[in-house]
Amino acid sequence: MRAQTVAMCERPTKRRFVLIVVLLITIMVAYFDRVNISILIADEHFLKAMGIADHPSKAGLLMTVFLIAYGLGNVFLSSLGDYLGPRRAMLLAVVTWGIAMFMGGIAPTLAVMLLSRFLLGIGEGIHFPMQSTYVKAWFPKKERAKANASWFIGTSLAPAVAMPFFSWLVPHTSWHISFFTCTVVGFVPLYLIWRFAPDTPRQCKFTNLAEITYIENGQEGETTPGPKPAFKTLLRENLHLLKGNPLFWMLVIYYSVHNIVYWGLLTWLPAYLKSARGFSWSEMGVLASLPFILSIACKLFAGWASDIVGRRAPFCIVASLGAALGLYLSAQTSNNMLAAISICFGMGVLTLGAPMTFTMLQEMVPAKAISLGAGIMNGLSFLCASSGPLIMGFSMSASGSFSGALYVLMCIALIGTAASLVLVLRKY
Repeated sequence: MRAQTVAMCERPTKRRFVLIVVLLITIMVAYFDRVNISILIADEHFLKAMGIADHPSKAGLLMTVFLIAYGLGNVFLSSLGDYLGPRRAMLLAVVTWGIAMFMGGIAPTLAVMLLSRFLLGIGEGIHFPMQSTYVKAWFPKKERAKANASWFIGTSLAPAVAMPFFSWLVPHTSWHISFFTCTVVGFVPLYLIWRFAPDTPRQCKFTNLAEITYIENGQEGETTPGPKPAFKTLLRENLHLLKGNPLFWMLVIYYSVHNIVYWGLLTWLPAYLKSARGFSWSEMGVLASLPFILSIACKLFAGWASDIVGRRAPFCIVASLGAALGLYLSAQTSNNMLAAISICFGMGVLTLGAPMTFTMLQEMVPAKAISLGAGIMNGLSFLCASSGPLIMGFSMSASGSFSGALYVLMCIALIGTAASLVLVLRKY
């Protein structure tokens, strides 16, 4: 009683927003590591060094191998977060992807490069579900859409910075330097997670009782205090919870479609702008950043508007329909600038649905299963997404142009609209 009285009298701290900054920086560094390969696919020196010049299907493997490993890491290793806690799991992930980036910088052959991409995928596969685990533990339900949108901005802000940065760095130095730069930058989230990201508000010495009370009162009995069961028992219980939730699997379908389209475009966007549409290195760098700048605004708007209306799935419909429209216009037009603007619009609007996906996940999955739920959803969707770069690579090899691949991605985006509609009808 006395503790409640003290909590009511003192002003709540805002330590959960410091955590969001840590999550934002961590996801930005992760995406720096992911997207540098997109620029390198447009670099002749890198392609010749790897022996894949004039072989777009082999170049697509560089992203596909990462996505397969990323999906496997999410599915099979995400439950470590439910057992070890998100901080230790995330620290392990950051160390793993740092080793992978250093390996990429010294890779003498395509085989070693693919191995480094696989290791990067495993490390980032462990990391990503922990972002949701942190938000679930640190935020009341009414703030989660904004919290997710805030850190999810990093998935757009990082490529918006990385695309022009690596477009300048690679031709002025070498492809090796891009990997070593990512390795050094990885020390930043390593320190921030260790110093500022305990697993729960109660474990943070800078969080006062008023903020803890505010958070826990807003979680409506979601917390599961008490001793943790054995790892195998916890895993079995959580799998049972997820298996019997059909809406969870509909969410998996939507996010799989989302990622097939997104990663197909992310892998080939620089090459499309430079090779198919004839833009220079500097022009390509600027244009390739546009979808990510647009997506920052989209995610901020979605997080704000979704918390106001209390619905998430309608924003996913807008995202998939907008992506389909942009892809169609880009494939149809012969005007290079209009094609660039259209594909950037489609890719930017598509990202509006991503933070909504994780907010719906946090609303439909119990707290004790959130790391596993995020891992399975993210992992299966990225295993599906590994087909995106290959679809575009094989389509280009077969047809000699990008248009056919863009039409295929457009049809896939429309499948996402149907999955979103089911969730809308169930009032999400």
